[in-house]
Order: sequence, then structure tokens, then C-alpha cells
Amino acid sequence: MPSPAPPSDLPPLERLLAIMARLRDPQDGCPWDLAQSFATIAPYTVEEAYEVADAIERNDLGDLKEELGDLLLQVVFHARIAQEQGAFAFEDVARAINDKMIRRHPHVFGEESYATGEAQTAAWEAMKAQERAGKGRDRSLLDDVPAGLPAMTRAVKLTKRAARVGFDWPEVSFVLEKLREEIGEMEAEIEAGDRDALRGEIGDVLFVMANLARKLDIEPEDALRATNAKFARRFQFIEAALAERGRTAEESDLAEMDALWDAAKVAERA
Repeated sequence: MPSPAPPSDLPPLERLLAIMARLRDPQDGCPWDLAQSFATIAPYTVEEAYEVADAIERNDLGDLKEELGDLLLQVVFHARIAQEQGAFAFEDVARAINDKMIRRHPHVFGEESYATGEAQTAAWEAMKAQERAGKGRDRSLLDDVPAGLPAMTRAVKLTKRAARVGFDWPEVSFVLEKLREEIGEMEAEIEAGDRDALRGEIGDVLFVMANLARKLDIEPEDALRATNAKFARRFQFIEAALAERGRTAEESDLAEMDALWDAAKVAERA
């Protein structure tokens, strides 16, 4: 027989933790929730983070509130699984981030002061390095750059980390020169028809583009996300214009759609 939901007069976070505990109850919980593990939930965690970013991009604060709740649920879910395994609980997660934020902001919660934002950033990175060393798991400067990050974001983080020890192009012009070189190598592999080599050269071009974005202080994921949205918007303009003519994209041709694409650009500028 179903049991009642945790009472609504509980503090919201306490109620959410109680809801998750009920969902994971071995006797009366939800079969789907009970079947999940860290590994199976991880893709949903990443997806929810992207949905938060999307709501911010659209400046939809109503959606942002909902998406932040979905992301919080992911944290609660992981913490509950860990608690069941005797590893840690949600309170430990909160306690750890509280301690970290206080430790990493001695200029706010202590007596430290920094003359510039650059000095503060350098101190932040030094503290992170000390923490990594204290965990005894860093063999390389790059070891804790997560492999699961989106590839462009990881490329930026890898090159930023290497730049700290001077492994970086001194000027943007050098990056542009490298980009031209990589494009030339990619074109050669297109001509050669070697798919494996071509895959590597396309990766090299994208990696240099991520590095160029970093040097120009542009977040490549944000830039590409905006271009994706622009492409979708303009293609939907094409579809709508064709629908007014009683046709679909499949019934059109490239010349007509290209002309409508240009019309979409004009409409956006207007």
C-alpha cells in the first residue's frame, strides 16, 4: 500500500532528502530509482547541467528555477547512493564545499588581501595545487582535468593548465599560424582519403581553435552553442517560409533554401 509523501511543512531541502530516501527504499521505493547507480545517473547529471546553461542562455528565469531544482536532485541522488554504501551523506557534501569555499577565500573570511584580480586568481590556483598535492594523486599538472568534460572545454582547460608553466604561444598570431598549418594538413588528408588520419587532423584543427578562443578570452562552448542556436533559428525560418509556399524542405533545393537563408539573415538584422 502506498505511503504518504513527506509532509509539505518540512524545510524544502529536508523534504527533498526524505523524498529521495523514500524513492530508494528497498521495500516500497520506485523500481527505476532503485536500479540506478553512480554510473547510470551520471549522464543525467551532465544533461541537467546543460539544461541549466540553456535556460541561462535563453534568459528564462522560470525555466532556470526548475532546471536548478533538477540539478539539485542529481546531487541528492548521488549523495543518497553514497550514503547507502556507507561512503558519505548529503550533509558531508555540503560540509566539504562550505569548508572549501572558506579556505579558498581568505580575503573574504580571513586577513588575506590581493592587490589585483590576477593575484587572487594566482592564489586560488596555488591553493588548488596544494589541495591536489595533499591528496597524493597528481603525477602530472594535467591529471585532474576531468576526461568527461565536453571536448572543447577540456581542450581549453588542458592548454590553460599548461600555460601556467609557460607552455603557451606568446601571441595570438602564433596560434593563427598554427591553425593555418593544421588546416593545410587536414586538406592534405582529405585529398589522400585516409579516414583515420583525417579524423586526427580535424581533431587538431578543433584543438587549435579551442586554444585560439582561450587566448582571445572567448569560451568556445558558449560560442558554438550560440552558433548552433543561430543555425537552428535560420533553418526554422527557411522551413516556415517554404511552408507558406506550400512546400517542405525535402521538396525544395539548395538554391532556394540558400536564398531563404540570406533572407533570414536580413530579417535578423532588421
